Amino acid sequence: MGLMGGSRTAVAGRARRPEDPLVRVGRALRWVILVALALLFLVPFYLLVRNGLSAERDITSPSWTFFPSSVHWSNVRELFDDPAVPMARSLLNSALIAVATTVGTLLLASLAGYGLARIPYRFANQVFYAVIGTLMVPAAVTFVPSFVLVSSLGWVSSLRGLIVPTLFSGFACFVFRQFFTGFPRELEDAARVDGLGYWRTYWRIVVPNARPVFAAVGTIVFIGAWNSFLWPLVIGQDRDAWTVQVALSTFTTAQVVNLHELFVAAAVSIVPLVLVFLLLQRYIVAGVERSGIDD
Repeated sequence: MGLMGGSRTAVAGRARRPEDPLVRVGRALRWVILVALALLFLVPFYLLVRNGLSAERDITSPSWTFFPSSVHWSNVRELFDDPAVPMARSLLNSALIAVATTVGTLLLASLAGYGLARIPYRFANQVFYAVIGTLMVPAAVTFVPSFVLVSSLGWVSSLRGLIVPTLFSGFACFVFRQFFTGFPRELEDAARVDGLGYWRTYWRIVVPNARPVFAAVGTIVFIGAWNSFLWPLVIGQDRDAWTVQVALSTFTTAQVVNLHELFVAAAVSIVPLVLVFLLLQRYIVAGVERSGIDD
């Protein structure tokens, strides 16, 4: 009992020991750095909102003010009423393209990754190396052949031409293959005992346990599809096929620069990305960690 009492006193004494001033200074310094970096990260968003709700003279004024002299909420209505830029249609097109591209890429890449990782095949490694090789091919090399193919199929200014050529992703296939390589075989063996084949094992066992990887890859693919500009610019030649990035480019031309509409349109266009990132940000790190990219 005496030893126990002495140990408790020692522990209590250590708990009451004053914290080292250097530790407090280091913690305060870390907080200051984090707050400064957070504010620096928020500066572009502030500029978008500030300039988007300002008059043209406030944006181009030589004297800078933190807030505009008057807030013009009518800029938002003006953006969607602009007859030269179908902003609402462009947002809808971008949403359809981003969602379809994300779903299609997740399906194709996960199936390919699972097949390369689990289905015995003589040339599995060679096929995997070929997939990795596609990551080293610049997009400019395949741009013209892809356009010729899409044009010959009559898919110019159509959602098919904007979606189908972008469905395959060597990066997504690589991530899924790395994850499935480290997936517990015991779960799949139990499914085999229950009479499940590769297809049903994939849907019932593998996919439910790979949600973080699906969320991480899906977030990256969605952001990339939403921000895509060059391919939609070339394929979406009709106004009804414009995406939001193409619509944004029309506010800056050789004849006129419509700054307030450009800023408010940019602010509106990033809202879906911010929402997706806020909802799925915790899956991004978890998915990358579980995919085994650093192995």
